[in-house]
Amino acid sequence: MKILAQADVARLGAYRDIVEALREGFRAEIATPVRHHHDISQVSTLLLMPAWSKDWAGLKTVVFKSDNAAQGLPTVQASYLLIDQNTGETVAMMDGGEITRRRTAAASALAAGYLARKDAETMTLVGAGALAPHFALAHAAVRPVKRVFIYTRSKPKGEALAAELAKHGLETQSVTDLEGAVRQSDIISCVTTSTAPIVKGAWLKPGAHVDLAGAFKPSMRETDGEAVARSSVYIDTWDGALEEAGDLLQACAEGKFDFAHVKGDLFDLCRGKVPGRASADEITLFKSAGTAIEDLATAIMLYQKAR
Repeated sequence: MKILAQADVARLGAYRDIVEALREGFRAEIATPVRHHHDISQVSTLLLMPAWSKDWAGLKTVVFKSDNAAQGLPTVQASYLLIDQNTGETVAMMDGGEITRRRTAAASALAAGYLARKDAETMTLVGAGALAPHFALAHAAVRPVKRVFIYTRSKPKGEALAAELAKHGLETQSVTDLEGAVRQSDIISCVTTSTAPIVKGAWLKPGAHVDLAGAFKPSMRETDGEAVARSSVYIDTWDGALEEAGDLLQACAEGKFDFAHVKGDLFDLCRGKVPGRASADEITLFKSAGTAIEDLATAIMLYQKAR
């Protein structure tokens, strides 16, 4: 059995490779039942996310441990188990946290490959947490992103992220004027846990692409209703959007949006059922909730590269 630690996943998990693995995953027939959610103690929540295809099965386990921060440990701990369906053999155990971070960013990059302008060079990254660097680098793997504005509540974190991304050849700047940055940007990527709008629709220039991946509850949102109303809206999966996409659910409640107007999901885009961006001036928006398809597709690709 292969054991892939965080460093191994990072070494093998090039963003472009994960994007292509996800594209094939959304074209394949992969079953993803509803994830199991168990509160196993006052400080621990266990999530189990299975997925399977004809040849492979996988299970991601995630533990949210609320008292870990006080011990200097990550709040989220995750692992991934990959099984060969032809034999029933467990062929790999992998670091689930690094898989999650990379596949989440790659899913947004996959969508941007269909929705962002081909000449997109300037990006605003809202948030500077663990996901943020992955999103900048994943988008840069599919579009010619050269300049990245970073907006976050913590100036030191923004400056640290800017310095980190600069090592990858990106022109970076930590900013306090979010409106000014958004008005210049071809891609606006939000990876926060905000419960109030951060990015306003009035700021979006013609041809902008909005990527929303942070808010993961109906009570959360990263954009106002006007941003949704001005955009051609795409989602990763219908189940996730209807249950968790606070940006869309709240815009709907405000009368600014109707789910009947969703242009398509990642299945539609990857299978060629919808064309994606229709014009240079069209404003597009992608809302991601995440799916176990992405974990399984990534794990298969990592295992095959590690063999």
